[in-house]
Amino acid sequence: MLTYQDFLKVGEDGKAAFVDMAIGVHKSSEMYEIAKTADLYDRQKNKTINEYVKTMFTLAGAPIEDFTASNNKITCNFFHRLNTQRCTYSLGNGIYFANDTNGTLKQQLGDAFDNAVYDAGYYALIHGVTFGFWNVDKLHVFPLTEFVPLWDEMDGTLKAGIRFWQIDDSKPMIAVLYEIDGYTRFQTVTKTRGKGKDMETYSELEESQPKRPYKLTVRINEVGDETVIGEDGYSQLPIVPFWGSKLKQSTLVGMQQAIDSFDLIRSGFANDLTDCAEIYWMIENCGGMNEDDLARFRDRLKLNHIVEVPTGDGAKATPYTQEIPHAARMEYLNSIRTGIYEDFGGLDVHQVNADSTNDHLEAAYQPLDENADDFERHCIEFIQQILVIAGIEPDMPIFKRNRISNQKEQVEIVLQEAEYLDTETILSKLPNITPDEVKEIMKRRDRESMERFGTNKPLEDTENQPDESEDSEE
Repeated sequence: MLTYQDFLKVGEDGKAAFVDMAIGVHKSSEMYEIAKTADLYDRQKNKTINEYVKTMFTLAGAPIEDFTASNNKITCNFFHRLNTQRCTYSLGNGIYFANDTNGTLKQQLGDAFDNAVYDAGYYALIHGVTFGFWNVDKLHVFPLTEFVPLWDEMDGTLKAGIRFWQIDDSKPMIAVLYEIDGYTRFQTVTKTRGKGKDMETYSELEESQPKRPYKLTVRINEVGDETVIGEDGYSQLPIVPFWGSKLKQSTLVGMQQAIDSFDLIRSGFANDLTDCAEIYWMIENCGGMNEDDLARFRDRLKLNHIVEVPTGDGAKATPYTQEIPHAARMEYLNSIRTGIYEDFGGLDVHQVNADSTNDHLEAAYQPLDENADDFERHCIEFIQQILVIAGIEPDMPIFKRNRISNQKEQVEIVLQEAEYLDTETILSKLPNITPDEVKEIMKRRDRESMERFGTNKPLEDTENQPDESEDSEE
């Protein structure tokens, strides 16, 4: 691991070499490798089953690929499904703030803020950590597979970082070094060395744009010429880490082995049904065959499904079959599936009955709620740090969890309590109304009240106004 202190040791002339080395060290780290593997499982390109090759052994005992056997590769989608469930559960309905009654705070953050936080949360789960860059008025998300963090050895905070990307191996790699006082852009350049037959080409990372501050004040004259009249920045690095859990590791850790076992068993089941691998043959009165003869006999059966048996002396080959153990495999697959959901803390909708009461649903959601509490704690910390960088007064984020419920029963409970609650609280507790809709409904009710009573104040305000009739008579 290269740290911020290692970066401080290099001078201005050594930054390009350090950036190149830091990217190489980062790509060889365990966390990066796990993140790359997690991306494969997230795209349902499960690594273990896709790399699995059936083997057979020669007479000499050497393993070779068995090209005669079926090799179906069936991949499950547990990883994407469960991480989507956990992320959507907390962030699927967007972020709201406790004191943002008129929506001005959300306007300052921009319309794309909710989507950016969702992307950051999802990458934080599958990679273990992701990074949010507040760029003047917009949040950008840097996944771990594209960002090298430079942590401070003294306090463990993020003091600098390197964003890198490359469209294709034949294209140049772009890297951006982010420091507290600005950012510097680098790019690989193809060069040659040697002469004649010894000439070779190589790539080297070079600075393509000198350090620039994060904020520039530019004046544009009538002909379109730009003049920089002011530079500004942030008091801290405008990049914030977003951890997916207190474990600070990918959700693939611990789940990969269960997914691989599920894939291998289900794929093996399909292969057995395809090529009847459970069939075997009993050879009688063929004692004159040596090992080579038996091997040729077996190969002809597998390839051509027909073979010549020597006549005379009662020589014959009798096929026998076994029932494929369907029940045992299905039981084991169901056991693995249940274990994956239990270990991840997910909600298996197949375990919820259609007529379940809210009490049953609350119990089913308990593991998901526990993991959501941990996830939202890190989400709150991430968002509040972004608010500080953006120069916005910190506020408490509120999450409207995306869950199924017995809505009829829930509405009945709210209506029973309605006489003790104000209108806004009643609307906020109804399961089919979002916080944004509550504000709009309250505004429309105020307008209707003003039209009905011919006043410039909402109904609830007029009801609480003192009676001034006596004062006016006096």
